[in-house]
Amino acid sequence: MELKDKLVSSFLAFENNASIDLDSSIHDIRTKALNNFETQGFPTKKDEEWKYTSLRSVLNHDYSIFPIAAASNIDLSDVKKYFVHGIESYKLVFIDGVFNSFLSDATHDGLDICVMSSALSKPKYKMIVDNYFNTIAKEDQSLANLNTAFSKEGAFINIPKNTVVPKAIQILNFTTGAEKELLVQPRNLVIVGENSHVQIIERHQNLSETNVTLTNSVTEIFVHKRGIVDFYKLQNDTENATLIDSTFVSQKQDSIASVHTYSFGGKLTRNNLEFYHEGEHITSNLNGLSILGGKQLVDNHTLVHHKQPNCESHEMYKGIFDDKATGVFNGKVIVDKEAQKTNAFQQNNNILIGDSATINAKPQLEIFADDVKCSHGCTIGQLDESALFYMQQRGIGKENAKALLMYAFANEALQNVKIPALKQKVNQIIAKKLNVDLEFDL
Repeated sequence: MELKDKLVSSFLAFENNASIDLDSSIHDIRTKALNNFETQGFPTKKDEEWKYTSLRSVLNHDYSIFPIAAASNIDLSDVKKYFVHGIESYKLVFIDGVFNSFLSDATHDGLDICVMSSALSKPKYKMIVDNYFNTIAKEDQSLANLNTAFSKEGAFINIPKNTVVPKAIQILNFTTGAEKELLVQPRNLVIVGENSHVQIIERHQNLSETNVTLTNSVTEIFVHKRGIVDFYKLQNDTENATLIDSTFVSQKQDSIASVHTYSFGGKLTRNNLEFYHEGEHITSNLNGLSILGGKQLVDNHTLVHHKQPNCESHEMYKGIFDDKATGVFNGKVIVDKEAQKTNAFQQNNNILIGDSATINAKPQLEIFADDVKCSHGCTIGQLDESALFYMQQRGIGKENAKALLMYAFANEALQNVKIPALKQKVNQIIAKKLNVDLEFDL
């Protein structure tokens, strides 16, 4: 049975297993999403938005949709190295799609930092869920529909107005290998109230070197007036792990939202990131860095929709691709007629190491206003031979010179990271990927 048919036929069993009230709005949302997915199917290279990325090899597995109970033999020593240390943080840990209270930090100082299963089932959250859940995830995206249909667990973060969250929030999703082939579909909902500020770090990690995982994740983020959210995605998974990550951000007046995406490993990583401006004087920051080798693929698709005047968006994606790795960047900025005084910047810079790596880049601007400052650019090349020669003349070996130049190129993507311990951790990963010796232990 094909995966699509297996999923559609399993929907009723899923709702029964999740104890869904068939008279609830959530049931209606799920049913509509499933119907959309059944009509749309999985995307193929015939779809314009997927023309450079094929899911054929990813879908050719008999994934378990209902994983067995999360492995009880997973303890802190198995996952500790994937945490960001050196900071106080709240932690939400999920094992094979199931919340693990033992590995999580459940003391949330009276804040709503909990799990989606509680938000979707408890009456006290009904109004919040009705107002926000699945209101910005796009119905024309089949994989977002698939996630909505089977959404059950993930992070639910609701920050009240006038609140600076005192610690960063770490969302950690682990797959154990208890299932030979596993499909998990985390769903996150983040609401940042007026004048509030939160920092979030998210990671998906396969703990098995042999078992196959497919993660189809959706995150909806709502940032209210003068709210600030810094969201960091750390992606450094195994060669048999595929991640399809869709993040939708809705911003109100005077808000600032920043999403930093660091892609360092995984068989196939697809990042869909969309920002929607619903007020004036909004700032959106999109920063990305990819360093891949082997036959790995990363596909970054971004959209910033400027719908109101006097807003800014700043986008910088960088990539280093070695061996037969493939990078895709498709960045779109839309400026509506009403969005006068928009300032939108977009840049994509890439380095190819050797002759077998590939980058497909498509920066796009759609501007319907006449009083704007908008620019985009893309560079694809190899290392600067004159810079290499200069460094070699000063006694630095050629391989070390190459590594240092790539490190300097990549390190620029860390300038806006506001969590020092996270910056150091990402710095370590970059240095290890590029074989650069730093003073701290790798």
